[in-house]
Amino acid sequence: MTRNVVSSETRAWWKEAVVYQIYPWSFNDSDGDGVGDLAGIIEKLDYLDELGVDVVWLNPVYDSPQVDNGYDISNYRAIHDQFGSIEEWQSLLDGLHAREMRLIMDLAVNHTSDEHDWFRKSEANPDGEYGDYYLWHPGRRTVRAEASPGPADRAPPNNWESHFGGPAWAWSDVREEYYLHLYHERQPDLNWANPAVRAEIHDLMRFWLEKGIDGFRLDVINVISKPESYPDGDPRSGWIGREHFVNGPHVMDYLQELHDEVFAEYDAMTVGEMPDVTVEQARAYTGEDGPLDMVFNFDHMRLDFGETGRWAIGDWSLPELKAVLSEWQTGVDGSVWPSMFFENHDQPRIVSRFGDDEQFHYESATLLGTILLTLRGTPFVYQGQELGMTNCEFESLDELRDVDTINNVRMLMDERGVSDYSEIRDLVEHRARDNSRTPMQWDSSEHAGFTTGEPWLPVNPNHRELNVADERARPNSVLSYYESLIDLRDESETLVYGEYELLLPDHESVFAFTRTLGDDQLLVVCNFDEGYTSVRIPGLDPASELLLANYDDVPHQSPLDLRPFEARIYRRT
Repeated sequence: MTRNVVSSETRAWWKEAVVYQIYPWSFNDSDGDGVGDLAGIIEKLDYLDELGVDVVWLNPVYDSPQVDNGYDISNYRAIHDQFGSIEEWQSLLDGLHAREMRLIMDLAVNHTSDEHDWFRKSEANPDGEYGDYYLWHPGRRTVRAEASPGPADRAPPNNWESHFGGPAWAWSDVREEYYLHLYHERQPDLNWANPAVRAEIHDLMRFWLEKGIDGFRLDVINVISKPESYPDGDPRSGWIGREHFVNGPHVMDYLQELHDEVFAEYDAMTVGEMPDVTVEQARAYTGEDGPLDMVFNFDHMRLDFGETGRWAIGDWSLPELKAVLSEWQTGVDGSVWPSMFFENHDQPRIVSRFGDDEQFHYESATLLGTILLTLRGTPFVYQGQELGMTNCEFESLDELRDVDTINNVRMLMDERGVSDYSEIRDLVEHRARDNSRTPMQWDSSEHAGFTTGEPWLPVNPNHRELNVADERARPNSVLSYYESLIDLRDESETLVYGEYELLLPDHESVFAFTRTLGDDQLLVVCNFDEGYTSVRIPGLDPASELLLANYDDVPHQSPLDLRPFEARIYRRT
């Protein structure tokens, strides 16, 4: 009915796709060593096919010492032994393509591992070919550098902080200089100002694209450019120095060159992870002449932050969530194509965060799925989200594996004078990245069907009642609802290309919006509340067709009497 409304220039396969993110550590273990692997993913390709997703985003599987679970890459052209071989990777790619699914690889090129050959040569020979591949600095001479990560008479070049806590500079005894690391000290930042570094990155991207992958997710790609003068950052900032290196001075030049030299040659999907990016900046990065297709922004993921940032819990409201999401839906005249997500490997489980993971688990998990898959943009579903997987309990800091969480929690305990983990446990269990990294829950067996060995991270105890096998056996499950949502989006041009309009922006409980394409209009109504809500939707005809709902026996009436976390999708007549 609306097929011819959308021009060929507007269409793109990645706009019409539903992306499924796989964190290989935790998806499926085929050999019993407790860690997921490529062969384990291959075993579950039919599951992904039945779910209906179009693209798999694979978190890093490159060779790595695994300090940051693969985001510290030591060889960009090799597969980490723990995950398998390049032959198994090729079988995964072939298996996906045979099922008409695509593969995008996760790539971290702001930094490498300190075990990368480039870094070892750079550290050993400042005047050699690789001497300028990283950001080195002799530091500032001082009489006594307090709490310096280097010598007592040599302070770091500035006060920048690592995102993982502590100074962003580490001292090399070999080279006798500081090197910059915006993340872990074993993840030295590359010097993108060096043309040879950029050429290396172009080559390694071509290597994977020539093997047949369908694109890249680019890790923290808007922090690759740093000012040469290394000015101090505002100490009041949540991440000291961010105003200098986030969306840095030459980032657009570097990305445009990357597009012109590499991406323009392929029909590839590119999505950049970008902390602190605005809608206006996203327009420059991804618009008609921008170097990328999409960016990940985190505005909606900060709504429950406290006054001191992510390591505090704050209150959030539905009008705030609607405003943030709507800004990205319509900002800059709708010229930005959004990447829609509620979960990933760095975020806690959304049903525990914005829903009700106890009394209204099914209802709130499906409501959140409804919003995700009906908003404008490409939706990203994280493994286990389609089951409504929840946050986990961590009885001690020893049960955590994420270096970011461990470092920040230890610093927080020191700052607050806290010696007992129990005093900070609630915050950790609310915020820890390991919440999303617990093993995928395939069945109710001892280790959730993930492994026959000892899992690298504890399995959530609720796997006994929350798992794929159980949800497959029940017609009204989160999994079956996600399948219906994905089918509906696949069948509806309006849900992909339709214009978005927010209704009732100030309503404290109801999130309602329309998607309109030509003469077709869909209405989405969600009661974001554990209580009952009666609401009158402007222009809702009693004859409107109900396409999908997360409750049975939906009455046709006006005003709408919505039950706790009820979600409905109508076609207006």
